[in-house]
Formats: sequence, structure tokens, C-alpha cells
Amino acid sequence: METLIQLGEKAKKAARSLARATSPEKNEALKLMSQALIAHTDTILTANKIDLTAAKENGISENMMDRLILTKERIEAMADGILKIADLPDPIGKVDGMWKNEAGLTIGKQRVPLGVIGIIYESRPNVTTDAGSLCFKAGNAVILRGGKEAIHSNKALVRILQDALETTVFPATTIQLVEDITRESSNEMMRLNRYLDVLIPRGGAKLIQAVLETATVPVIETGTGNCHIYIDKDAQLAMATDIIVNAKCSRPSVCNAAETLLIHEDVAESFLPVIEKALAPWNVELRADEKALSYLKKAIPATQEDWETEFLDFILAIKVVSSLDEAIEHIDRYSTGHSEAIVTDDYAAGLQFHREVDSAAVYINASTRFTDGFEFGFGAEIGISTQKLHARGPMGLNELTSSKYIIFGEGQIR
Repeated sequence: METLIQLGEKAKKAARSLARATSPEKNEALKLMSQALIAHTDTILTANKIDLTAAKENGISENMMDRLILTKERIEAMADGILKIADLPDPIGKVDGMWKNEAGLTIGKQRVPLGVIGIIYESRPNVTTDAGSLCFKAGNAVILRGGKEAIHSNKALVRILQDALETTVFPATTIQLVEDITRESSNEMMRLNRYLDVLIPRGGAKLIQAVLETATVPVIETGTGNCHIYIDKDAQLAMATDIIVNAKCSRPSVCNAAETLLIHEDVAESFLPVIEKALAPWNVELRADEKALSYLKKAIPATQEDWETEFLDFILAIKVVSSLDEAIEHIDRYSTGHSEAIVTDDYAAGLQFHREVDSAAVYINASTRFTDGFEFGFGAEIGISTQKLHARGPMGLNELTSSKYIIFGEGQIR
């Protein structure tokens, strides 16, 4: 098992090679990686089965199992995702404007790779291929560290990607995996400043907080999604119901799922019983404030902690509010800055919500589940950045680059 220092040295060397690569070379390598995933589907599924067996023995929840499991269809989707990345415009070398200064210098701002990216994530093996291929297309070497729950799946996936790279002009060490799954290796990676240019955590609140508190490498914060749906007094019942059911139930274990429903007091009495009935097939546990409890048949009292929690499960906190302002105040206090939505036919209310809610993605009359790189047209994403520096929202290719200034002169001196 290689040490992090060895991985870092190889990644630095690979990054220098990758930065010189042409778009056709990168795209051809991505196509080969995609084909390799399909060709080795059985190998991936066999490795994933080992992880699933261990997860069951360790009592992992059903929703977390959903994040871990791979199927033939999911592998095909992962392979297709790599092809879509190959089809995306290459940001490297793009010049964002050229201008002349008073000295007659022609100055441009050019997109360049970040260098070596470290990614720490939890139990979703698809992150391995998404992150590896995105970093690659943006000209970056990557060191991946997945969770122990998916170690066999991740080893198989990275080995397949590396074997594909071996048939190209690129070193296999462009994409590497930390196979040491101890806490010590995780902490060491967070301090690998000599080799990592940036560190991106993908996972739950505990993982992200641990990285923020421990890392000395620059961090792009992603992920934690305490997302809200606010049903305004001028909302359509059918639309509101469809949106909350989709936002909560389509895939509750992901970061863009809704965790809290805020509803205006003028429609709470008529809307909440309908919404409760619509959520019933998924056995969603409702945790409601005092007013909401009076309109619901099966609910338990909400605690202060419920407003602060990203459940990642079939649990929904519900609060009745007296106004749009109160809803926005609640979101401002408890949101993690990921995604929030208002359901309303009031144009002015929608604009106020857009203007005053300070999150990466703010919706009018749509589910928060759309906060996703593919849905936004970026291709695959590294994650959803909830901070404001460097990147915010779905992080696609452009967010995995930096810039440098290129200057053309004719002998000018100062």
C-alpha cells in the first residue's frame, strides 16, 4: 500500500503531464475509460457485492445502502456520464477577454488547471468515476479517498480507469485512490499541502465539519443540504404537493432533498392533510410544530434539533409561518446555503424570495432536486459548493480551474 507522500509525488508529476495535453487526447482517454467500465461491469458488481455484504453486517440504513449499491444500470449511467464529460467544451486554455493597457501591452486572462485535487467522500462509488473524469478533463490530477463502506468498489473502479489510461499518452497515476481507510490517513491527507492544491469533501455534515476543522490544505466546502420548501399563501395545492413529494421522497439520501417544509398559515389547514396523504406511501415521519400538529393525523412534535438537521431519510420537519418574511427568517437561520424553493403564484413574493434567500440555488415553483450538475447542463459535478469563494453551486469543469494572466509586449519596460 502506497503512502500519501508517494501518491502525492506521483500526482504532481502526472499533473504536469496532463496540463500539456490537448483536448482530443483527453477526450479519447475519457472514451476509453467509459468503455472500460462497461467491459468490466461484472468485476465492479463483484467488488460492490463485498461492500454491500459488509454494510448489511454493520447495520447501515436502507437509505445509505441506496447510495452504496451499484447495478448494471448505474454503471451504464456512470459510463455515459464520462462520455458526456468528453463532449463538454474544454475550459483549459480558454481566454476570458483580451485588452490593451496604457503601455500598449495586450493582456488576457486564461483558464488553467488547479493542479492536484484531493477528494474525500463517503459511500457513493459513482463519485469515484464522476470526480476522476471531471478532474481529468479539467487538466487536474486527482487523489481520491472514499469511505470504508465502498473500498472494494472504489479499488475496482480506479483500477479499471488506470488500466484504460495505461493505453493512452497519460500516466495511470493521473487518477489515484488512497487505499488506507484509517482515520489517520484521512487526517494526513487533509494536511498534504506540499502536494494538494485544493481539497474537496463530499458527504454528510460530520465529514465536512471534520475536514473544515482539520485541513490545512485549502478547502472547497460542499454538500450539506438542509434544504427548505416554502408553500406560500398563493400557491397551487397540486403543484405544492407534487414538489414536496418529489423533493422529499424521490431520493431522500442526497444533499438536494428537502428536509423542512414551511407553509403559510392561510393555507396550512387545507394543504397539510393533502400533503400528509401524498407522503404516506413513503412512510415519511413528520415532525411538526404546534400549529402544524393540529392539522396532521400522524406527526410528532418537532424539536429545536429538527430544524437544524439534514435527515437524509424519510423524515420531514414542518413549520407553519405567518408570512413570507418569517419563512425567509427561518431559512436564514437554519439553512446550510444549499437549495431553497418557494411555491407561489405571487410574482412579487417569488422575486423577494429570490432576492433575500442567500443560498447557492433558489427556486420558484420547482423541486430542489434539480440542483445537480447534469440538470444544470454542466455534465457531472464534483459536488454542490455551499461557500462563496472560488465556486458556488454545482461544481463542473469551469469550477475545477484557476486562471493566469498572459501578456504580449513589444519590448515595453516600466
